[in-house]
Amino acid sequence: MPLKIDIHTHIMPAHVPRWAGQFGYNGFVHLEHKGPGCAHMMKGDEFFREVQANTWDSMARLSDCDVHHVDVQVLSTIPVLFSYWAKPQHAYDVARFLNDHIADTVAEHPRRFVGLATLPMQSVDLSLQELERSIKELGLAGIEIGSHINHQNLNDPAFYPLWQLAEELGAAVFVHPWDMMGMKDMPDYWLPWLVGMPAETSRAICSMIFGGVFEKFPNLRVAFAHGGGAFPASIGRIEHGFNVRPDLCAVDNKVKPSAYLGRFWLDSLVHDRKMLDYIIGLVGAEKVALGTDYPFPLGELEPGKLIEEGNYDPEVRDYLLHRSALEWLDMNKDQFL
Repeated sequence: MPLKIDIHTHIMPAHVPRWAGQFGYNGFVHLEHKGPGCAHMMKGDEFFREVQANTWDSMARLSDCDVHHVDVQVLSTIPVLFSYWAKPQHAYDVARFLNDHIADTVAEHPRRFVGLATLPMQSVDLSLQELERSIKELGLAGIEIGSHINHQNLNDPAFYPLWQLAEELGAAVFVHPWDMMGMKDMPDYWLPWLVGMPAETSRAICSMIFGGVFEKFPNLRVAFAHGGGAFPASIGRIEHGFNVRPDLCAVDNKVKPSAYLGRFWLDSLVHDRKMLDYIIGLVGAEKVALGTDYPFPLGELEPGKLIEEGNYDPEVRDYLLHRSALEWLDMNKDQFL
């Protein structure tokens, strides 16, 4: 059976400090354990979601992996824990705590887990410090960042030093939607997660393309969650807009958007075989990697099923299940055998 690497999984510590007591204001996430294997994620005093032991327990997680023949999980924090809204120093303290936990989890099972760091992105200076610590001291493979940082998109020149350092350190970058646009305008039917999240990922991709980030930092290895969200289905519209209104779209980068297809990675979390076939055709199998959003219900509940039941030749299948992930992470298959 081929190696299977899941690049999109989330984890948090079983016990998170009540940061509000230390920092003097509320809104931070903690767990309230309700019984064996069950806890409530709380944002301050408000219930956010119920989670099970596989959210924090590495052995429960590995048990699930064994059932579904997942050899390696790439661990990243749950986006609601980013804390970009907090005071920079406090977000820095939260990030260090979360990154230490991920590094410890990886150290316990180095052949089963790879770690990504979270950063206090509202402060580039603090993010640079934590990025360097996470790669050089903790041994993490890269970073997970949100699709925007408060009122800044990812093309903002303020982030250039971060992209430069990530490129220099060889850190993989995983972009995940958070704080979805329009949440207050569509409170019903889970629409922020069904509509807002795909739009957020497209926002991030377009910002980096139009802003010339991939031109300025050609060796930056970036993967986007949820199959690129709405971007793959709307690349024709994006390209057309670039062509007919260059005065609006091409002000910072004269390279057409389609030229970047195959320059970044997408995970495979699209829930539909025709869409999976489409993104493979769009960016190439070598730029699509298995991703499931484990352990959450909007993810792929049987990791790799969409790929394994597809009619793909062995080389394409291997790219989807592990080779693309290894190239994005800049890691070797032998590290996990």
